[in-house]
Amino acid sequence: MPKTLAEKILSRASGRDAHAGDLVIAPISRVMVHDSVIDAVMAGLRDLGKAHVWDTSRVAVFIDHAAPAPTPVVADSHRTLREWVREQEIATFYDAGEGVCHQIMVEEGYCEPGTVIVGSDSHSNSYGAVGAFGAGMGATDVAVALALGRTWLRVPESIKVTFAGKPRKGVTMKDAIMRVVREIGTDGARYACVEFHGAGSLPQGDRITLAGMTTEMGAKAGIVADTPEAPGWLFPDRGASYANEVTIDLSVLEPQIAVPPRVDQVVDISEAIGQPVDIVFLGSCTNGRLVDMRQAASILRGRRIAPEVRLEVVPSSRRQFEDAMADGTLLALSAAGAVIGSSGCGPCLGRTGGVLAGSEICLSTANRNYRGRMGSPDASIYIGSPYVAAVAALTGVIDDPRPYLEATEDELDALVAAEIDD
Repeated sequence: MPKTLAEKILSRASGRDAHAGDLVIAPISRVMVHDSVIDAVMAGLRDLGKAHVWDTSRVAVFIDHAAPAPTPVVADSHRTLREWVREQEIATFYDAGEGVCHQIMVEEGYCEPGTVIVGSDSHSNSYGAVGAFGAGMGATDVAVALALGRTWLRVPESIKVTFAGKPRKGVTMKDAIMRVVREIGTDGARYACVEFHGAGSLPQGDRITLAGMTTEMGAKAGIVADTPEAPGWLFPDRGASYANEVTIDLSVLEPQIAVPPRVDQVVDISEAIGQPVDIVFLGSCTNGRLVDMRQAASILRGRRIAPEVRLEVVPSSRRQFEDAMADGTLLALSAAGAVIGSSGCGPCLGRTGGVLAGSEICLSTANRNYRGRMGSPDASIYIGSPYVAAVAALTGVIDDPRPYLEATEDELDALVAAEIDD
């Protein structure tokens, strides 16, 4: 029978002819663990009677979710994690300030295309950006993977998403994936693998955005087809069976906005124009790369953010941070009034780096906007692209970024003045 990407990867890993619905036991090429769950993972290993991980060269550990430590309790947990890493002699360890686990896993080449990778974070789907079967798991399952070097999986059904055409100026792949979430819904891909077609030639960062946000549809994995990193055997067969198929025409796509409190409550930006914001967050594993910071800087360079708005910029890794320093992007954002945070998750999950107060309204480039995600449950979070974030920071309201990108310097000043006057 013809196979999808998920069926091919899990068949090859398990050594059996596997199809959707089958149960397989598969070797793991790498396990990712981060600071938020390390205590539970260590307890799981003890319960299994395992003093050591199965292969220290195949384990990557990160301190990124609450980093630098915001409380003494978190600081104690980080100290315990560092001691455990030294005792286990795990070489692949990234301490606070190095960046988000998912960005580094892909950026530094820890994700072997065509293999199975598990992580202690739900956005481990991101590893599908390079053609890996990446899956997030709970602490107990991660402990088993660390102890045995293998895991069990039910082979997921697949959903085929095809991108047609090219996006217009001011429309990004963040808009594209939000439109996909809008079409499929938060439950529409439950325990499925979302397979992306027409995206293999995109920059790696865009592919991370696509694969990572499949989590928001309930997916077990998200895999981009036909990437440069993929081995020759890794392609979906003609006639493979899909549970659903969605096509997005990028050439007519408008910028998208996810309206609180649901990530699938997505509308064209024309329906959200004029919504005031208090804080703008540019960062996360979804949109904290150099290209994202450059997009924001293209609007903010030489200008100041609105006086009633706070802009927080958190690069997704030290490499992205340093590249943005080297080309002047971070200087432009700082000069515009941004607060620059150390590389990591930042305020994305509401534990450090500028959490939201009650009744505050945030425009975020991250991946989730449910109540309490970034701080107070009384706060509201809108999700948009870096272009939308920059305009919101500049004017204090959500607006379509395309006129700002097409305007001359004088026209842009007039646009900003008009929004502020309103």
